[in-house]
This record gives sequence, C-alpha cells and structure tokens, in this order.
Amino acid sequence: MKAKRVLIIVVAVLSASMAADSGDDHRTWKSIDLQNELITVAVVPKIGGRIIQFKLGDYGFFWVNQELAGIDPPASGLGPNDSWLNYGGDKLWIAPQGWDNDQQWPGPPDAVLDGGPYAAQTLPKDGRIISVELTSAKDERSGVQLSRTVRIGRHNTRVSFRAKMTNIDTRPRRWGIWSHTQLDAGNRHGEGYNPDYWGYCPLNSKSIFPKGYDVLFGLARNSSYIPDYAKGLMQVHYLRRVGKIGLDSDAGWIATVDATDGYVFVQRFNYEPDKPYPDNSSVEFWMNGLGEFVAWGKVTKMPENPRDNPYIFESEMIAPFESLEPGQSCSFEYEWYAAKIGKGLPVIDCRDVGIICEPFLAEQSDGKIILSGSFGVFYEGYMELIFGDENGKEIKGNPSLVPITPLEEVNLSLFEGIIKPKGARQVTLFIYDVDKKLVGELAHTQIVTQ
Repeated sequence: MKAKRVLIIVVAVLSASMAADSGDDHRTWKSIDLQNELITVAVVPKIGGRIIQFKLGDYGFFWVNQELAGIDPPASGLGPNDSWLNYGGDKLWIAPQGWDNDQQWPGPPDAVLDGGPYAAQTLPKDGRIISVELTSAKDERSGVQLSRTVRIGRHNTRVSFRAKMTNIDTRPRRWGIWSHTQLDAGNRHGEGYNPDYWGYCPLNSKSIFPKGYDVLFGLARNSSYIPDYAKGLMQVHYLRRVGKIGLDSDAGWIATVDATDGYVFVQRFNYEPDKPYPDNSSVEFWMNGLGEFVAWGKVTKMPENPRDNPYIFESEMIAPFESLEPGQSCSFEYEWYAAKIGKGLPVIDCRDVGIICEPFLAEQSDGKIILSGSFGVFYEGYMELIFGDENGKEIKGNPSLVPITPLEEVNLSLFEGIIKPKGARQVTLFIYDVDKKLVGELAHTQIVTQ
C-alpha cells in the first residue's frame, strides 16, 4: 500500500489485533472454503472478493483484522468518514496507485474494487468445491471490472489463479493487475511482533535500480533490507520499521517465512521483460511498523500502539501495464504454494516442486553417501534419490523411494546408509505424487569425496 491510504490504516478507525493462532477468523464470515488434504483457501465474496485466509494444516498465513471480523461492508463499501475497511487477507487491486490524476488508482479505500461485494460462482467436483470465480462490480472511475478464478487440486498445496481485467469504459484504459497479500507478522507465542519473520525475492542481475531494489517509502537505510548480491537474493527482515521497496525481479517467485515456527508461503508468477511495469516493479514489500516516511511534502509518523499499527508484512505481485480498448480484457496468471520447513531456516531458491533452504550436498565416505541440505515440498507423495554418471546418465542403485508431505520438513536421514553405485558422479532428488507419477526435480549435486 502507498502513501495517502497508509495514513488511514494507522491513524483512523482500523484498530486491529493480530490474527488468532488457529487461523479460523474466516469462519466469522460466510466463506467459500476450497479444501484438500493439506490446505484451506477461505474466500469471502462480500468483502471485496478477498481470500481472507490461506492455511497449511492448522497454520494460517494471513493477517485478519479482528476488529472487523464477521462484519459485512455497508452498502457504500466504505468505513466511517469514507475510510478504508481493511479486513486483511488477499485481494486484487490495480496499479499504479496515486492521487494525482485518473491514470492512478486512488485506493484504498475503493468502494467497488476493494470494498464492494464480488459475485461468486463455484465449481463443485466429487462433493468438493475445487474452483471459485469472483467478479467485481463495474468501477466507473477506473473504467475496469476485475475477476479471478481460484482453483486447487488434490494432494498438493498449489493454488492457481487467473486474474482478469476488462475495460468497461468508452475510452482506452491502461492499468496493471495488482495481487495484494497481507501476512501475519505478529508473535504467535507472546506479545509483539515475530522476531524471525522474513521475505525473500531474487534480485534482477540487470535491474534498472542501482541497488537492485527501490525504496518507495521510509528510510533508505532501513536495516530490514538485506541484499545478498553474491547469492542474487533480496532478504527483508520484519523488524517493525515502516517501509516499502519495489524490485524488478525476473525470477518469478517470492517467499515469506515464519522462521519461528518453520512455515513458508510462496507466490510464483511470470515476468515479462519487454513490458513496462507500474513502479517499474514486479514485486513489492510493505512493512507496517514504527518510524516516519515522507509523502506529499510532509512527514508522517507511525503510531506506536499495535492496535493502530498492527504487525503486517505485505507481499505484492504486480503485472505489467496493459493498454485496453473498450471491451478488451487481459489476464495475469500466478500461483501460491506452502510448505513446512525447519525452524530458523532461510530460503535460497524455489523450484516447481519445493523450496530449498540449505544447499544440497553429497559426500562419499567408505563407499556410502552422506547427504545434507534442507528443503520443504509442495506435494504429498514420494521422493527418490537417483544417481548419474559423469554425463548425467542414470545409474541404478539401491531402492530409495521415501514418503514426503508439505506438512513436514524433508528428512534426508531417510536415505542414511545409501551405498554409492559404481561410476556414480552426481545425484538428484526427484519428487513424485501419491500415484508415483514424476512431478519434477527438487535438487541436484555432484558427489565429492571426503
């Protein structure tokens, strides 16, 4: 979120506490729950088409405003004195944000795209709801109508999205679709904020920003921003200091990590290098917190009371600008995943099938292979260790298929005692689904001798 409406969040009527540990805040509204064996996606069409909570098992990732829990928006879609009803969760907005002209979106608040009810259509299958389509009312000011289809499958944590923006005006319109997610950075085991809450996003090696990222609000030297240029990775540590950065990241993934409890939320998207982006950014991080920022020629100081300045970490994906003629539409496709990882671990890379927290290494000792590395997986099923020769050709070894689940961190000790086949020079971890169908590669490494 940006300048002017930040003031509404922290000063006006939105006194807020952190989300309940159970993550069941959505049950105070009439929600549409998409569920499988692993995840719950709780959709509340009445409050701006929000996904109010996303859970892996019993763990809820999103911040939910307890002061507004269960309260439907008024017909106006706005709070007292036309303020923002910040329910929390995830929603669709449009970018760029601003208040200078009608080529900028002046929200939140926004009575239609953010605060108004969305029409919902579900797609049941085998007694379950596996898909829901959400459609906003037509917004005359921006000249667009937003919709998105949300879909889940079985035995994995993948949530797929197809967001659509349609020009309902009589003149051309130019916007980018903006996926805006508020995560709970509060301490689930006591007072205050979570001291080990992080965001990770790859830096663009050809970034237009001199430092690889751009400080949009707050102090440029905010100690929350920790770029690792050797690894090409931006690290954002939530320290309850207000600020926002943008990145022109081209890798197509973002990860936010509760390292205190060992949970990771992943967003994946396609980057289009030949198209311009709002704020020149494909990814943005906002942190509610203490401190000051400058906007409209004045300094704004954030309040200390967490009821007025809750512990929120925002992870935002922005699609490139699209110029639409009347009646034209464009789409933005992206995905979510979640996994359990080891406590206190970072994220160094993301694959289609899982997350890498520590590098995958294989050492030979007395004819046996000693493996190390830390991972989380997005699929319930199996993991197999495959050996290869110096050219990568598969070498048959010991049977090595072991069960995995996103509800638990990957345990490489299950491969303990594996004997190195003759001629093996490298090793790969492959992921299979519950039907033992290959899904993809998690990690690969060369075998070294101690």
